[in-house]
Amino acid sequence: MLGKLLVRYLKPYRWALLGVLVFQFIAALASLYLPTLNAQIIDEGVATGDTAYIWSTGVMMLGISLGQIIASIIATYFAARAAMQMGRDIRDNIFEKVSGFSEREVSQFGAGSLITRNTNDVQQVQMLAMMGATMLVSAPLLAIGGVIMAIRQDIGLTWIIAIAVPALLVVAGLIISRMVPLFRTYQKRLDAVNRIMREQLTGIRVVRAFVREPIEEERFAGANYDIMVVGRKVGSLFVVLFPLAMLVLNVTVVAVIWFGAIRVNDGDIEVGTLFAFMQYIMQILMGVLMASFMTIMIPRAAVSADRIGEVLGSSSTLIRPTQPATTFPEPGSVAFDGAGFTYPGAEQPVLSGITFRAEPGETVAVVGSTGAGKTTLVSLIPRLFDVTAGSVSVGGVDVRQADLDLLWNGIGLVPQRPFLFTGTIASNLRFGREDATDDELWRALEIAQGADFVSEMDGQLEARIAQGGTNVSGGQRQRLAIARAIVHQPDVLVFDDSFSALDLTTDARLRQALWRELPQVTKIVVAQRISTITDADRIVVLDDGRMVGVGTHEQLLESSQTYREIVESQLGVEASA
Repeated sequence: MLGKLLVRYLKPYRWALLGVLVFQFIAALASLYLPTLNAQIIDEGVATGDTAYIWSTGVMMLGISLGQIIASIIATYFAARAAMQMGRDIRDNIFEKVSGFSEREVSQFGAGSLITRNTNDVQQVQMLAMMGATMLVSAPLLAIGGVIMAIRQDIGLTWIIAIAVPALLVVAGLIISRMVPLFRTYQKRLDAVNRIMREQLTGIRVVRAFVREPIEEERFAGANYDIMVVGRKVGSLFVVLFPLAMLVLNVTVVAVIWFGAIRVNDGDIEVGTLFAFMQYIMQILMGVLMASFMTIMIPRAAVSADRIGEVLGSSSTLIRPTQPATTFPEPGSVAFDGAGFTYPGAEQPVLSGITFRAEPGETVAVVGSTGAGKTTLVSLIPRLFDVTAGSVSVGGVDVRQADLDLLWNGIGLVPQRPFLFTGTIASNLRFGREDATDDELWRALEIAQGADFVSEMDGQLEARIAQGGTNVSGGQRQRLAIARAIVHQPDVLVFDDSFSALDLTTDARLRQALWRELPQVTKIVVAQRISTITDADRIVVLDDGRMVGVGTHEQLLESSQTYREIVESQLGVEASA
């Protein structure tokens, strides 16, 4: 997977990689030529006392060194640019892919894991691309070129190379082979740390309300300890690798000096040649060590690439139709025809045999006990999930055959737990429609009963909203979410228990404004309070995922035992309040 990922995302930047290859080749040639010049200075300049030759060759070496530095800088620039652009493209594709996921895929991966894959995992692949573009080019050039140049200097000492290089490869191979499974475990442990941290930050109010701080701290400490153990094992292997590599390097240098001195003493080679040979063998071993260092990065990057590939290779259950319907013959209508839904791995369906119809402009309420499937039912309308049986139609078109953008443009959803984005009140409301005017925003706020508190805030429409809307109350957050849906100007408004955070007076005023100002909009309302839905055109009663009644409030009081029990239980509570 790693190779496919690199080829796919580095292909657009092949000219930058070509620049890396060219300038690294120039830098490697300079590095290989310098020891030869050094040997010539010692053997021909120092030995004969030719000062002019020493100066001229020294200036040449200085110029070559300067050229080597410039070439290395340019090569590193091209490598960094290609790697950073590759990382940007991968993150964009992951974000785009995840944006098209249904709730099923998001739950399957987990939000924490998806964040890790789009940050840490991409960073690992990105670092490999940057380091690999430089090291994997220069290391073979130095190693192979060094062997050739060392043989040219003195073939009698090349047996040392034949022993040192395999020894270094064996040391690196043994250690790296133990790192591969550790890197995979490390990424999983990192997912766990991110998941727990995200849960604690999101649910901080619940944690504090139930005095769970010590338990949550202990849970995080456990996950943190687990990743520390794996990281310590990886670090221990790193600690072992480099001393062993330096041991091989130093022993090799000692061997070159020892046996080279014998050959110098016998008159077989010159002192300068011995120094050049020693420099070349150091370049060979450094090239092998650089390649070994890269092979350490490859396993971790390979694990990250596999995790990225799992996301990019996943298919959303929200399949776009090949020939989507681009118009709605019955704008505003919503129809369930034997609709059913079963969560993956569940033994029993959450919904089954749901059949009813909402005509344009009607208000249809959905009630039922906790766990009856109300939220799942309304989630089928905008295709947050796809039915596993029957069908759901909006505007006279099966939602699975409708163009998704057209479908979503025609539906305004107010979720059970409203979410606001970092920004201003105006920017949050314009999530519904970017070109909405300030007058349209104020009108939506007036309908949603939010104009009063917004007008009292500093900046009014430009008042700041913190991430998640944590700087406003639950009721204010709910009303802003309703106003955002109204700004969207949909044909169908879906309220998933969106009035529960409002007091009875505000709830009544809001519903009256909705019915009065938006009579042409179809309203699907999930509600817990019976007072919220008594004036609905039709009420659908759910019990354990099945329809057990449908009709007006008065009709259901006479015909539905389940509805009557819900009404009686609430009237009893309200009477005692």
